[in-house]
Amino acid sequence: MTTTPAAEAPSEASRTAAQALNRTILVVIIGSVMSVLDMTIVNVALRSLSEAFHAPLETIQWTATAYTLALAAVIPTAAWAMGRIGAKRAYLTALALFTLGSLLAAFAWDAASLIAFRAVQGLGGGLLMPVGMAMVMRGADRERLGRAMALMGLPIMVGPVAGPVLGGWLIDHASWQWIFLVNLPVGAVALVLAAKLLRPDEPRAKAPTLDVPGLLMLSPGLALLLFGLARGGERGDFTAVGALGPTLAGVVLVAAFVRRALTARAPLLDLRLLGDRTFAAGIGTLALFTCGYFGSMLLFPLYWQQVRDTSATAAGLLGAPVGLTVGITMQVAARRIDKVAPRRLIPAGIAVGAFGMALTALQVGADDVAAWRLVGAAMVMGVGAGMVLMPTMTTASRDLPRDRMAAASTALNINAQVWASVGTALISVVLGSTGTDPAGFRISYAVAAALLALAVVPASLLPGRRG
Repeated sequence: MTTTPAAEAPSEASRTAAQALNRTILVVIIGSVMSVLDMTIVNVALRSLSEAFHAPLETIQWTATAYTLALAAVIPTAAWAMGRIGAKRAYLTALALFTLGSLLAAFAWDAASLIAFRAVQGLGGGLLMPVGMAMVMRGADRERLGRAMALMGLPIMVGPVAGPVLGGWLIDHASWQWIFLVNLPVGAVALVLAAKLLRPDEPRAKAPTLDVPGLLMLSPGLALLLFGLARGGERGDFTAVGALGPTLAGVVLVAAFVRRALTARAPLLDLRLLGDRTFAAGIGTLALFTCGYFGSMLLFPLYWQQVRDTSATAAGLLGAPVGLTVGITMQVAARRIDKVAPRRLIPAGIAVGAFGMALTALQVGADDVAAWRLVGAAMVMGVGAGMVLMPTMTTASRDLPRDRMAAASTALNINAQVWASVGTALISVVLGSTGTDPAGFRISYAVAAALLALAVVPASLLPGRRG
């Protein structure tokens, strides 16, 4: 029996699409690994940077804050940039900015120049994830989206495990410059591969115009909001001078943007996506879960260093099994979401995560508890996180039209950035008010567990059937 050309055509088109998707995923993973590693490495190196530049730690912490604020300012432009210059060019621009920022940071001559160059890195980093995610979501069909998103989760597994170890080794055996120089070969490889492997965008009949009023509301609003939350978390008081004002100003600007986005013809960010029940439920689930999960991440190393008197390197190594657990579980769960009902998998993951967080709360409150018990409880929480994060993103965006994928990716990334910052600030305030003793850590972990558990409410609105 012979196969007709008509029968061969769909198979050939499917293979071509699959190859293009695999190439896109490869490029996006390399760029994401560079970004995630950089964030974890710099966090480990703050004290060494303070000594190198003879600057107070409070000043050097602005290297992390400047990166976050630049990230928040540029993320809202991702959908517009993809529509204006194409996703491939937007991604190349992001890689170039991040790599250039890394090079400049390595040659910083004082704390102020380092902070400025970290902001350049943030401008690139703010585009890497939403543009990369949008390219993958556009290229994957509904049956392969879960697998594609699982691969996108690999940097989340590599970063928290390798970053603290690599950062400590570079600081101890090389110099602080190498925590930035290490990005250069990775960035160069990513740029070459992106230029060769990413497919050019299809020409558009009309490029979108930039919603300047919306940009002037949302980008400064997000930056002020995150800055105020960070200040409130550092000082243990959201009403402190320098925290309340920026927070309120940020809230007002973001609220003004929301009003505009719901009425403007071509808003910077399409909030009408929230009219889709599945997308709205996914956003709500991720908001609460991200708030509790990422908010709690500051507790684990602090507990080991302040209560158990371990070194920073030892604390990083104790956290490595948790990062591996999250990553491995994510690989399995994000693939399973292509075959099982989201309303079954994701609430189950929330329950496991909340249980693990509550178990951790009980362990840290005990006197001289064995290390394996604490790590084991945190790993249970990691299993839950792996079952929730990427599967929920996949579910939220699976049924959206392809021309709305850029807006969906931008919204998901803004949602993650804001609620991770809210959670970090909230847990910081709880810990600061209850004290950095075992009782304080127990209460802080209990609050995080409650936030995770609340995510079950919006998760109950996710689809009850596959796809």
